[in-house]
Amino acid sequence: MDTEPTAPDPVTMTTDLTVGGMTCAACVNRVEKKLGKLAGVTASVNLATGRARVEHPADIGAEELVAAVERAGYTAAVPEPPGGARPADDAGEAAGPDGGTEGGADREERHRLVVTALLSLPVLAVSMVPALQFVNWQWLCFTLTAPVVFWSAWPFHVRALRGLRHAAATMDTLVSLGVVASFAWSTYALFLGGAGEPGMEMAFSLLPGAATDAPAIYLEATVSVPLFVLAGRYLEARARRGTGEALRSLARLTAKEVAVRENGTERLVPVEELTVGQVFVVRPGERAATDGQVVKGSSAVDLSLVTGESEPVEVGPGSAVVGGAVNAGGLLLVRATAVGADTQLARIAQLVTDAQAGKAKAQRLADRVAGFFVPVVLALAVTTLGFWLGAGADAQPAVTACVAVLVVACPCALGLATPTALMAATGRGAQIGVLVKGPQSLEGLQHLDAVVLDKTGTLTSGHMSVARVTAVPDGLGEDAVLRLAGAVEQGSEHPLGRAVAAHARRELPGEDLPEVHEFRALTGRGVSGRVENRRVEVLAPGDDLSGPLAEALAAAEKAAHTPVLVCVDGVEQALIEVGDVVRPGSYRAVERLRRLGVRPVLATGDREAPAQAVADALGVTDVYARRSPEDKADLVRQLREQGYRVAVVGDGVNDAAALAGADLGIAMGSGTDVAIGAADVTLSRGSIEALADAVQLARHTLRTIRTNLVWAFGYNVVTVPLAMVGLLNPMLAAAAMSLSSLLVVGNSLRLRAWQPAPARRRIR
Repeated sequence: MDTEPTAPDPVTMTTDLTVGGMTCAACVNRVEKKLGKLAGVTASVNLATGRARVEHPADIGAEELVAAVERAGYTAAVPEPPGGARPADDAGEAAGPDGGTEGGADREERHRLVVTALLSLPVLAVSMVPALQFVNWQWLCFTLTAPVVFWSAWPFHVRALRGLRHAAATMDTLVSLGVVASFAWSTYALFLGGAGEPGMEMAFSLLPGAATDAPAIYLEATVSVPLFVLAGRYLEARARRGTGEALRSLARLTAKEVAVRENGTERLVPVEELTVGQVFVVRPGERAATDGQVVKGSSAVDLSLVTGESEPVEVGPGSAVVGGAVNAGGLLLVRATAVGADTQLARIAQLVTDAQAGKAKAQRLADRVAGFFVPVVLALAVTTLGFWLGAGADAQPAVTACVAVLVVACPCALGLATPTALMAATGRGAQIGVLVKGPQSLEGLQHLDAVVLDKTGTLTSGHMSVARVTAVPDGLGEDAVLRLAGAVEQGSEHPLGRAVAAHARRELPGEDLPEVHEFRALTGRGVSGRVENRRVEVLAPGDDLSGPLAEALAAAEKAAHTPVLVCVDGVEQALIEVGDVVRPGSYRAVERLRRLGVRPVLATGDREAPAQAVADALGVTDVYARRSPEDKADLVRQLREQGYRVAVVGDGVNDAAALAGADLGIAMGSGTDVAIGAADVTLSRGSIEALADAVQLARHTLRTIRTNLVWAFGYNVVTVPLAMVGLLNPMLAAAAMSLSSLLVVGNSLRLRAWQPAPARRRIR
């Protein structure tokens, strides 16, 4: 029968917005709901970064998204694209969500806080210490309090009224109501309640329900609420910016100008004008302006701030250089291979930014709770006032308890519990060479209990190199033989020959390999040539070796290495083992994973002998050799069916299917773009040791998030009832509310200093 043609799925786009005016998790919930009312739109809003990540149909433009946020009562803008943003300078004044700079907003907040403190501290001192109460002291305090109510707390009133116009209530609503209620009661008591009489004295009590014969005024509570909230938010904002310091540090690695060399001349140009293919100069102590390949010169470069690699890396002609790396030695001429958003540094920054835009499962629950939090608190405050008055209590303690409920409740901590920890963790991860795509990746790392490891390029170096040189006793010696063999192999194009020549240059620094004459390639056997009037042959060994050379041959075959025999003037001098050697640190990485409860599995497309040799060296018992990409993906599926939560670590195109099919895909930073694109976690320093660091970091981060959420929920569960029964002074309530957010942020900041547990030494 005829069927109707299926309409194509609409194209979905992702747009980031900077949102201004959010102060608590209730604001986050409202922005997400408002954006979600647009057809086909889903949004994830981050309170700590002030960013919204919006997925929407292509027919909905950014202007419509911005308008939706503004209808919710907040400001919004589309941030500059990465290529157009200038690098952050040392002052760190990045564009803020309201179009200004963070530095400008910081100065304004500091100015408001200082003025508020100067006005409030005399009021607090006189109101709380009866000995300081002179004649008509209450009128001086009233005069000092008025500017605090109408100027210092003005931002709270404005945001509360804005929310009221949009039928929304936020943390600012609670603060504004608390300030207005306490000030209104104090005004009534001064003008109509007898508290304005000369000679009036007021004793201070930490318990708001304490009965006194004198009429009470609450000017100290009126000024303390804006003072403590402003102080808390100022310190909180500074701490939140501290969680993103790692990302700003990456931005500061970008050079602003670069010396380009063309036609033998050198000129200084802005880094934005550098193009792929141009040759630029990197002098000692300078940073590489962008990713490139060394065309002339040799040096050691420091990659610690880019990839977390602690040891300087030697580079020479043909070596790759990462933008932001510091040249620690000689002069380098580098040809640019990537610029702008295509560089490794830009990709790292983008990965960290993307990771900070996501939400953990626990935070989604907290945001849903926050959506109902403020209306519930308002209802509890009204209920408290009505209960006290209905029970026959005086109006003073009833109003005080109501104000305390309004002030002490704090949804801010709920909104900050996860994003601040996530910002600190992803930034710290970038510093130690671990890049995660989001909170889901951290959660996956936390629960990981099996990891499938590729061999070539992951556990091993991925290229042929000399594993061991065994020289005969009483012969020419290892260095002399290696020098002669390297000289002969300079003329060879075989991978084994290139490995021997490269090893000779590396092991004999400062020496030039001598010239080779009469070079001959012996088909199927090796090469020969004359070096310094000596006949040197590098050949495949036979079965007639004896002594140390025979033992070395047996060891090479057991390790699945390729042996070559060096003969000088017809005399056997040394056996050189060439193979794909195990990366330094691979054993420590596998052992640390095992101690963390993660089962290591080796899967490779290589032959059984090399695979088993690597497995034996690392202590891995589960070995799968001659595995095609489809076989690797099938192995992952089988492990998952057995109940394992599986990660796959790889670096090549052949690993992409397994990476995508695993619970968690982990790519080596030295691998292909396909593997990195399919992975959830990237080990940017190209070392397998970073995998155990990633698991530890994820577990520590999730513990921090859980601690934050327990505190955020527990604080409100304890303090709100105390305020309702009259056991919490409004001034102390304001201080406790500010302290709750600071504790959450401070706990998250500890992640910035997190260090991986040191690896244990291998005991043989």
